[in-house]
Amino acid sequence: MTISHLLSARAARNVHVVRATRSAKLSAVVLAAAAAVLAALPFLVFSTVTDTLINLFVLIALASMWNLLAGFGGLVSVGQQAYIGIGAYSLVALADLGVQPYLAVPLAALTCAVFALPTSWLAFRLRGDYFAVGTWVIAEVYRLLVVRVDSLGGASGKSLSGLSGIDATLRGALTYWIALALALATIAGCYLLLRGRLGLSLMAVRDEETAAASAGIDVRRAKLLVYLVSAAGCGAAGGVITLSSLSVNPDSIFSVQWSAYMIFIVVIGGIGFIEGPLIGALIFFALQQLLADFGSWYLVLLGVVGIVAALRLPRGLWGLVPGPSLFPIGYLVRRSDGPA
Repeated sequence: MTISHLLSARAARNVHVVRATRSAKLSAVVLAAAAAVLAALPFLVFSTVTDTLINLFVLIALASMWNLLAGFGGLVSVGQQAYIGIGAYSLVALADLGVQPYLAVPLAALTCAVFALPTSWLAFRLRGDYFAVGTWVIAEVYRLLVVRVDSLGGASGKSLSGLSGIDATLRGALTYWIALALALATIAGCYLLLRGRLGLSLMAVRDEETAAASAGIDVRRAKLLVYLVSAAGCGAAGGVITLSSLSVNPDSIFSVQWSAYMIFIVVIGGIGFIEGPLIGALIFFALQQLLADFGSWYLVLLGVVGIVAALRLPRGLWGLVPGPSLFPIGYLVRRSDGPA
């Protein structure tokens, strides 16, 4: 063995691969503590505070699902409100059949995944801008179909049944906990999906679909899986929205405004980062609370903020943050005597 081989072998022994740095592990502890505090809020604050936070948790869940679909899968959709609406109406229909509404939330998510399977066959025949517009059209088709079903309330919508026997304070706390669980589940689900082979496949497909296919990646399977997961997450969010409002209306629940919110949040926070939807949702939520009394100027200001962020911050706010990720999905190579 030559001297160069000996040096290479010695260097290899001093190198090790890690998934998370010490700071990332510390951040995980802080986030877990924050989640515990949030879970205890119904015992500490008035219901008006927790009712407001439900909206924040729904926004985090929706933005995380859109970021998974577009930021990591390269599937820019403007029609995820289709699954918000399907999830909401599934919850109402299941409650009418005698299913406890809180237990119906995961069933509503599953229903959306079932609907997304045949829908994907049509949507995936489109590419780029055509895919985005096509998903919007599909959402409108679902809205028109729901409006024609009299048992679902038609154009006037329908109230949620099955919660009349629950105390209002307890009902508010249960809805809050369901919304918090949804936000945590979507973040954790994105993290676990992206840490595995599926995450690598998705990012390869996003960067260059043809090259990914030539490297042996099953492009359609990767896109289908992320599309189904995103649909299920949006469906669960639709169920939580219905639990909070106690009714559903087709024009509001199928509104493209939901997709606008998702896109705004992810663009502000940072597309392609798990942390992006968290940062963006907090900023969007704060703007909602501060500017809601300004009427139509509220939407104008949101538009200005969105345009400035898109032009000046292409990687979002999280892209400006130096240092390791809070949710590391890649690999770091380090030497035993210091960083590589």
